[in-house]
Amino acid sequence: MADEPRIVIFAKAPVAGLAKTRLIPALGAQRAARLAAKMLNHAVEQALASEVGPVELCVTPAPQDPMWAGRLPRHAALTFSDQGDGDLGERMARAARRTLEAGRPVLLMGTDCPALTAERLRSASEALMTSDAVMIPATDGGYVLLGLRRFAVSLFHDIAWSTEHVAAATRDRLCALGWPLNEKAPLHDIDEPDDLRWLPTDWDGVSRV
Repeated sequence: MADEPRIVIFAKAPVAGLAKTRLIPALGAQRAARLAAKMLNHAVEQALASEVGPVELCVTPAPQDPMWAGRLPRHAALTFSDQGDGDLGERMARAARRTLEAGRPVLLMGTDCPALTAERLRSASEALMTSDAVMIPATDGGYVLLGLRRFAVSLFHDIAWSTEHVAAATRDRLCALGWPLNEKAPLHDIDEPDDLRWLPTDWDGVSRV
């Protein structure tokens, strides 16, 4: 159904030395990459389990790149796309525009937040029925999910990505557009060594500091 949002999950290949590099001092390159792979698979599983609409994994490098060999999640209901060039804002803008122009709302998410569960995705989808935008902030000042019913390039252009200003800047841009925003309680991303304490307690085999 066209009113069902498409969940677009942004991910990079969980390769040692390239993935979760800020965790390497605490975990080492191999363990950081294993954690990245687990978070990627968890994000995909939660998105599919939410059953709010189709799920797309938008990756870098492109899905056919050898870097992804043996690393792409395999689910019949999952589709794949290439993030393409540009900064994070340009890549997210392309995915959002493509989905919205195809007639679907979009839920944009990453893979760094294990607390972004199927239940929370369903709640975000429901919020998008009555608001132009829904956001789940991250406790570090970014956001773990942005849902939109309409497109505006200003939401993605000239944002200081990977800083504590991302959510505030996005909130200000939505206000300037006059779009109603449904904002949820913030959740924890796993980016820095201190964040490892927020990993689910049942994630056996995932190292903590």
